[in-house]
Amino acid sequence: MKLRVRINGAGHELEARTDESILDVVRRELGLLSVRETCGIGVCGACTVLLDGQSARSCLMLAVQANEHEIATVEGLAPSPDTLHPLQEAFRDNHGLQCGFCTPGILMTLVEFLRDHPDPTEDEVRVAISGNLCRCTGYQGIVAAALDAAKRMRKGG
Repeated sequence: MKLRVRINGAGHELEARTDESILDVVRRELGLLSVRETCGIGVCGACTVLLDGQSARSCLMLAVQANEHEIATVEGLAPSPDTLHPLQEAFRDNHGLQCGFCTPGILMTLVEFLRDHPDPTEDEVRVAISGNLCRCTGYQGIVAAALDAAKRMRKGG
């Protein structure tokens, strides 16, 4: 089946079987390798993308459900190849990642959260990322990075 989708701002026509997930199609058709399958049941959050601005577990959503919709992945987060998104900068500056495997899903979760909650508390950030599993960091750097990013984004950074 042919799908028409916008991914990271660009229009694409993709080929997908009716039983394929968004995750499988964007990896195979576009090489967007930040979209990762880890658990395959929507629990870990590593495959999180934004679908029309709302976080979605790409391992659980059939690709045909994305037809005529907008998908955002971490590859489209930075405003240019030379400039990081404030959230990416804050992750770098606050040691919000270690191995990096879970980071794309966490970033996409936080993009939506910070858009809707520009001045969050630490507890609100912890609740927001509670659906994203990280085995390396202990979450302290992630929470610090989210709070720092919120501050940067409020200042227009």
